[in-house]
Amino acid sequence: MTMNVIGASICDEELLVQGEARDIQLPNTEHVSQISVDVGGSLAKVVYFSRKSGTKGGRLNFRKFETEKIDECIAFIVKLLEESRATRPGHEFVIKATGGGAHLYYERFREELKVTIEKEDEMECLITGLNFLITEIPFEVFTYSEANPMCFEETPADPFPYMLVNIGSGVSILKVTSANTFERISGTSLGGGTLWGLLSLLTGAKTFDEMLEASQEGDNRNVDMLVGDIYGADYSKIGLKSTTIASSMGKVFKKNVDKRQFKPEDISRSLLYMVSNNIGQIAYLNAQAHGLSRIYFGGCFIRGHPITMNTLSYAINFWSKGAMKALFLRHEGYLGAVGAFMKHRSSRRNSRSFTLTEQLAQKLATPEADLGVTLAQDTLDVVAAEESD
Repeated sequence: MTMNVIGASICDEELLVQGEARDIQLPNTEHVSQISVDVGGSLAKVVYFSRKSGTKGGRLNFRKFETEKIDECIAFIVKLLEESRATRPGHEFVIKATGGGAHLYYERFREELKVTIEKEDEMECLITGLNFLITEIPFEVFTYSEANPMCFEETPADPFPYMLVNIGSGVSILKVTSANTFERISGTSLGGGTLWGLLSLLTGAKTFDEMLEASQEGDNRNVDMLVGDIYGADYSKIGLKSTTIASSMGKVFKKNVDKRQFKPEDISRSLLYMVSNNIGQIAYLNAQAHGLSRIYFGGCFIRGHPITMNTLSYAINFWSKGAMKALFLRHEGYLGAVGAFMKHRSSRRNSRSFTLTEQLAQKLATPEADLGVTLAQDTLDVVAAEESD
């Protein structure tokens, strides 16, 4: 059975685990025995399908774990497999794995999970996951501003070309020109891992979410040197407001200043601005160089955090003079895991849930298509997809 995404929607009920992405309801998919995992340098993300007895359809579920606590991630997948085996005895399970951890933890996954582990290319999975979300899931993509915090985007008739800025431990910037054509055009080592590492050294926060919460209470003006601190007012000749940051953490180095006076909350906000502004400007410069106006920001660095999204949006809008958009996703941290999920054979065969007629129409639109071969191959694809699940 293939995964049918017709009628897909994002669930609105209260989250069982706070901080997790909302599930995606698939009302026309009865059962898909698939699990995928994307293990990055900081976080491991799991995507899996579930179905409640007595209800129609099922849903995609999303969970994340700190990579240094990979034991918890493995134990969670073991539990999922036990539950699946109880309902489908004798079924051969396959787990799709991507990210650096797909290689680093391959043997451990294979030995402890006792299933086939198939590794998938990280960048391919990012693009596959993003393409699926922006074309198939309503109310997934939005812009952000303080005045309009979540303004949803219409699904574009042609989503290409676009740029993906994937912010994980580091940052990769990809130019995407079609469903299967992309290239990594830039990146930076100053990403989520940088912020996490510095805040771990400078504050008492134990988790990334704690650091983000602290930044909401902070005032970066107590730590950063602003244009107003240097000029006493705006520098209007070159378009700089007095509140513009001239030097991140620039007030810390001053002589005769007791370093203990700087609050962790202020430091958190300052460093969040520093990393986000840097990423925003690099993203703009790459979009400008490649003639791209649609910029998607993904990765677990964002976490739906208002300050982060506002900073990235402001940077793109400011540098492009309003010509470019910063676009965000409700499942921004799970692009790779969703892409790996879609790489399962049945999903790959029919990721948009086309009927046989629709597949045929697509192929006939190609002038060199052979009708007899097309009909035969479509039949084989459908049978293979059903048998593989």
